[in-house]
Parts: sequence; structure tokens; C-alpha cells
Amino acid sequence: MTTRPAALGLSSPILAAPMAGGATTPRLVIAAAAAGGAGLLAGGYQSPEALARQIAEVRAASVPFGVNLFAPNPVPIDPAGYAAYARLLQPEADRYDLDLAGIPRTEDDDGWRDKIDLLLDAPVPVVTFTFGLPDPAVIGALRAAGTLVGQTVTSPDEARRAANADFLVVQAAAAGGHSGTLTPGWTPADIPLGELVHAVARVSGLPLVAAGGIATADAVADALRVGAVAAMVGTVLLRSDESGASKTHQAALADPPGDRRTVVTRAFTGRPARALVNAFTRRYDRLAPAGYPALHHLTGPLRKAAAAAGDAGRLHLWAGTGFRHASAEPAADILGRLVANL
Repeated sequence: MTTRPAALGLSSPILAAPMAGGATTPRLVIAAAAAGGAGLLAGGYQSPEALARQIAEVRAASVPFGVNLFAPNPVPIDPAGYAAYARLLQPEADRYDLDLAGIPRTEDDDGWRDKIDLLLDAPVPVVTFTFGLPDPAVIGALRAAGTLVGQTVTSPDEARRAANADFLVVQAAAAGGHSGTLTPGWTPADIPLGELVHAVARVSGLPLVAAGGIATADAVADALRVGAVAAMVGTVLLRSDESGASKTHQAALADPPGDRRTVVTRAFTGRPARALVNAFTRRYDRLAPAGYPALHHLTGPLRKAAAAAGDAGRLHLWAGTGFRHASAEPAADILGRLVANL
């Protein structure tokens, strides 16, 4: 991807986004390659051992692919603030006999060093980073191993700071799930994707991949027209046959609760993320403190229980603004339709 998708052997300028938490599966990544593009495995929240198994499964298919990691960029929360939010949420947890006070405040780095070692011991074609900027030595080591390195950015300033990457993933605020912003204490400005790509292109000569709210063939074409070398899509694949999103999440995308809109919220994880509006976001969005990954770990058991119970009101229903275009069919068909008119 040093100049164009063909550098990876791609016939279509389409990438399947790395959706952490189980939504992106090896089958989804392989299906993206079947459509002429490529997918990225989501290393976030996985153990190094689980990530290694997924890499092995995709590698066995002999297709182009990548891996995304969360680069450490924590938003620490003080013990008092953490305990106060746990008490506030306890009535929700009571529905599932969960004791949030018993969940320790966890400020981990998601197995960062072990995952980097994994990717250096057995290099993959592409590695991208989200949330933070890795040390230049990490980028240099990956590049020396033959890996192309990408960095998620959400503003021209972040693009300047990521100048030593091989390419940039320019993520607009319309994206579903967590924002890749490097300053998570602030909610990224809601700039249309085309304008954001233009703005980043003015300060960076790196190849740009456009991401955020892309869910139609016209949106893909528009992204390429403004100078992106490829488009990255995520939400539109959440109902695909190969998606690992929970049945509760998939059903909510098809029939959203409430007023059928999305909101950028810290309520679930203490970090800005776009989700469908539901009872949880309406009740706690303005009350949630900043605090990642501590709040992610705090609400995790509640969210897992809600998913299992079909409780869309208390689940993190990550969704970009194009969620209405998500459909239940093979991922290769969805991706093929997105690039059919190029």
C-alpha cells in the first residue's frame, strides 16, 4: 500500500475494518480477500495466543490481510471516580446478579509487548495501530520484518504526528465503535469524511485509506475521488454471514431501539465510541467519566450478560452512521457491491 492497493495484491480498493470484541473473524477477513480486497484482524481485547490462532487461520488461506493493535494511550481514572460510576451502574448489574464493586480497577495495556513480539516473530503483511502512536523503534522493527505499517488518525494534527507510518487510516467521526483519536479526553470534531481526507492530504504525503460511515457504492467512489487509495468499511459488515457480532447486536442493527440514531458516547468504556442510542446511552452518557480501559473492564461483564440475554438496552451497540445499509448476506457480496461501479 505504499502507493496503491495493488502493492498488496488487491484487485479492489476495499478493506474490511478490524472490529474488536469478536465482530471481525478470520472468516470475515478471508471473505474480504475473496471480494478482491483485504481484511484486518482485530488484535484488541484478544490474548496474544488467541490472536496467533486467528493469524494462523487466515495465513493458511493464503490471502492478503493485516492485523490491528491498540497502541497504549490510557485515560486513567481516579479510584473515587471509578467507584462512583460502579455504584451508579449497579442497578443495571443487579438484573444479572453482578457485583460491579468486586471488579478491580484495571489499567492494562492489552498485552502490548507480547502482541508486538508475536508480529515480529511471525510477520504479517500489514499492521495498523489505533488509539496511540507506537514508539518509532516498534515501527522500524516491523518495517524491517517486511510489514507495512498504518496509523489511524482523526485530524490533520494527528496525521503530522504519524509521519513515520507507511500509510494513514483517516477515520471520520461517522465511524462506528471507538474513535481512533489520539486525544480521547476530547470528542473528535464531526467533519465529513471527504473534507477530512482533503485536510489530511494537505499536511501529509502518505497514502490515505478513508474510513468512517462508508456504507454505499457512492460513498466508496467519493472517498477515492477525494484522494484515498482505498476505503475501509466496518458497520456495513456487522450483519454479514461471517460476522462475529452477537445476535443481539445484529438484531438491533436491523431494528434499532429507540429513535434509530447513533451517538458518540463514553458510557460503556470511558472512551468516545459511536453506538446506537439505547436505554444505557440515554441514562449514562452525560454521567460517564473519562477512563479507559478501566471502564471497559468495569462494564464488560454487564455487556456480556446483556448480549446473552438479548437485552439491547444495556449492550454497546457499536454502529456507524451508515448502519441502515448493513445486511444479512455473505460479506463478499456486500463488498463486491460496494466496488461494483468503480
